[in-house]
Amino acid sequence: MKKELLAPAGDLESGLAALYYGADAVYLGLKSFSARATAANFSAAELKDFTGYAHTLNRKIYVTVNTLVQEEELSNLLKILDICSVAHVDGIIVQDVGVVRIIKERYPELDLHASTQLAVHNKEGALFLKSLGFTRVVLARELSLPKIKEITKIPGLETEVFIHGALCYSYSGQCLFSSLEFGKSANRGKCAYPCRSEFNGKHLFSMKDLALQAEVLNLPATSLKIEGRKKSPLYVAAVTDYYRHLLDEGKSDTLKAENLKQIFSRPWTTLHFLGKNKDVIDRDFVGHRGLLIGTVIEAHREYFKFKPTHEIERYDGLQLDLTGREKPFGFSLEKMKIGEKNVYKAHKGNLVEVLLPPKAPFIPKGTSVYLASSTKVKGSYPYQKPRLGIWAENPAVNVSISISKNRFLAEATGISVQKEGPFEKAESPERTKDAVLKSFSKTGDVAFNLGELSFTNTEGLFVPVSLLNEVRRELYSQIVIEQESRTLPEIEAPFIPKEQEEKWLIKTDDFEKISLLDFDEFEEILYVLDAKTDVKELLTLLPKKKVRLSLPPVIRKSSLFHTKVKEALNLGIKKWEISNIGHFEFLKTKGIDISLSPFFYTLNSQALQFAKEQGLSRAAYSFEDTLENRVLLAEKSPLPLVNVLYADVPLFISENCIRDGACDTCSHQEKWVDLGTTEALSKDCRTYVFDKRSYSLSSFKKKIPASYFEMDFVYKPYTKEEVKALQKEIRGGNDLKNTFMGNLLRKI
Repeated sequence: MKKELLAPAGDLESGLAALYYGADAVYLGLKSFSARATAANFSAAELKDFTGYAHTLNRKIYVTVNTLVQEEELSNLLKILDICSVAHVDGIIVQDVGVVRIIKERYPELDLHASTQLAVHNKEGALFLKSLGFTRVVLARELSLPKIKEITKIPGLETEVFIHGALCYSYSGQCLFSSLEFGKSANRGKCAYPCRSEFNGKHLFSMKDLALQAEVLNLPATSLKIEGRKKSPLYVAAVTDYYRHLLDEGKSDTLKAENLKQIFSRPWTTLHFLGKNKDVIDRDFVGHRGLLIGTVIEAHREYFKFKPTHEIERYDGLQLDLTGREKPFGFSLEKMKIGEKNVYKAHKGNLVEVLLPPKAPFIPKGTSVYLASSTKVKGSYPYQKPRLGIWAENPAVNVSISISKNRFLAEATGISVQKEGPFEKAESPERTKDAVLKSFSKTGDVAFNLGELSFTNTEGLFVPVSLLNEVRRELYSQIVIEQESRTLPEIEAPFIPKEQEEKWLIKTDDFEKISLLDFDEFEEILYVLDAKTDVKELLTLLPKKKVRLSLPPVIRKSSLFHTKVKEALNLGIKKWEISNIGHFEFLKTKGIDISLSPFFYTLNSQALQFAKEQGLSRAAYSFEDTLENRVLLAEKSPLPLVNVLYADVPLFISENCIRDGACDTCSHQEKWVDLGTTEALSKDCRTYVFDKRSYSLSSFKKKIPASYFEMDFVYKPYTKEEVKALQKEIRGGNDLKNTFMGNLLRKI
């Protein structure tokens, strides 16, 4: 089966470049609810026209509606989905389960594609999404080829795999760094990219760019996806052209790869596609590097000399790696010499003297030289621009007309308009039919065209054109009103907590931390299940009826966790907490109580109703949600809600290792790394990053409606004495020192 090459488009120009250079499909965003909110994105008119044009080429268009949606935004979401429906797009890429519910109930014509923001990193996640009606899953970037092959074997489910472009340090959808630290939520398309910053003088989280290159030939996925909705049309053209050639010819083209590196690239990596890989971080520099074309042979204050491995021209852009600088030093090549002669162009192997700009730093001998911008390459990717404004595909509306002596009736989409007669015999009944067809073909500015016209006039009667036009206008205006009147799916009556004493929950990953507490003071004790948990021993330490086992957000060793879950179920554990879409597949046993953790995002009432319909018993406010939205949710939630008042929230959950050294020399012991205002935990070959302050809403306990209050002592080391003292302060609603509130009082 032919693999689909899927290219990005941050605007119309990029979309046209992608199609011209061979993309089988293009993914893009509208002005709202796109995970690349700062890209130009498409207007409604551009989407309709671009989709119509793509369909004439037998190409497909997918729209990203892949952000978390707050309660007050739901009505605007309907407008975006209306636009997608009218434009006949080929798929909607979504993250929010509330959006999933709305599409399934109100827009069944739209195919559901699961965003990589849903963190589908195992077969279980893919299976559950298929059961929900998803036709395609965008897999987490961290997966290896064997894991991808396992998921692609699921019948009836398409898979989409990233093959090229920028990488996130954290699992997509599991990153809260930008949100909690800066109020710019990556889950809402506003990431501030703090991962590119310096930590202890190094860019410890600044990822290289993914570039699978010829490895894509081994991929069994349905669709091969290129990242880059914030990149230029030139980049989109070049990267699409590179992979189109590779797929068609079965091999990589060196020149095309070099062009691509020159236009934009960080150093390239295959990430973990071929197995666990530590060569994924560019610790010394950030940003575009370009194509390596040589090293400095002679170093002088005002100029340097080198032999380029590629042709260079005047006004090309050069960049050089300089120790102590966060970014490479770059400048426009204004003047160069070969010997004593000024030249406009230098060829491969020439000894070139490059004049440095004023106030340039000293360039030492041996410094790497990169071609970061080439005039020649900029002109190498022209593309034809079709005439726009003529390609929009409006839906066809079938109309039924019947004429009798005393009634003229027009019907369409369940709407009818009629006028009373009497109507006289026509001199030419055929002219009546022609007049009806001519009138009802005039759809004007409405977002549909006339489809089939069913005409019944058995008595051969005449109807004035003025009456035909009047009925047409009335019928079509009612159809437009109906099209624009889609409402949100209903949700059940809100859950109203009874007046009673406070219910407290406590979560931990180590019994010793909570060993001094009086468990009678807690409704439940949530314990994070991991590969080392001895459930049988745990039940000798804790009251069984109070235990709720919590599955971690990322489960890569599925078989091990299936065994752990089965063991716990056999021991009588009936209460569970989930934090990822794949967890439903681990807990298919009947008669158990399942709740949602804050990592399973429910920022709107439709998402909460989705959880209710899946049989869940309660949900939790997201760590990154605001006070305003929490209050709105409490008014509409069909489920009891948990308010986590204290936790150490992972800003990153990453499969990328922060440690120095090779894997085979690693002790694999738990290790903490001080990063200034943050700190990192390396544990079980995974990295977690935290603010040094704990997240606390303790002082807002009475201002956020909730059925349960929770305190978490997970990840970080606490003594049992510290936990005992802290839980007393949290219960008292005290304003804890050295804590932060995330987005509680912000807009996100």
